[in-house]
Amino acid sequence: MIKMTTSLGVIDIELYPEQAPETVKNFIRYVQSGHFDGLIFHRVIPGFMIQGGGFTPDMNQRNTQPPIVNEADNGLKNTVGTLSMARTSVPDSATSQFFINLVDNAFLDFTAKTQQGWGYAVFAKVINGLDVVKQIGGVATGNVGGHGDVPLEAIVIKKAEVISE
Repeated sequence: MIKMTTSLGVIDIELYPEQAPETVKNFIRYVQSGHFDGLIFHRVIPGFMIQGGGFTPDMNQRNTQPPIVNEADNGLKNTVGTLSMARTSVPDSATSQFFINLVDNAFLDFTAKTQQGWGYAVFAKVINGLDVVKQIGGVATGNVGGHGDVPLEAIVIKKAEVISE
């Protein structure tokens, strides 16, 4: 379990280490190192998802560990409240950025071990604080320093902590 305290409230997250062992280990490493503390939800798209884990309030990107293997073929689906790893177009490129699905996003699910089919690895689910997630998903956004869909008022991850393993 992870407790993520944001500037809008607390989000409790249940991890799925059996289905996504490397992704969960990676996420816990970032939590325990304090990586997420002080970062923001830097990309918010209503009716889709909220994304965080990479940028400070002034839109500077924090250094990350090397990318991890994509575990999207684990049978978990991108449904409301699930957390998945953000990545580039390269399937095995996820580092610290994650997103929380605001709706069921089946088009992000694994379909095949191909460039287009890999999908996004679900590794956890919000079990308390979905109201906070939805509140974040409804904030006003705009363009900031070449980035789109950035909340106009920073939504900060004050602290992320492991509360049980």
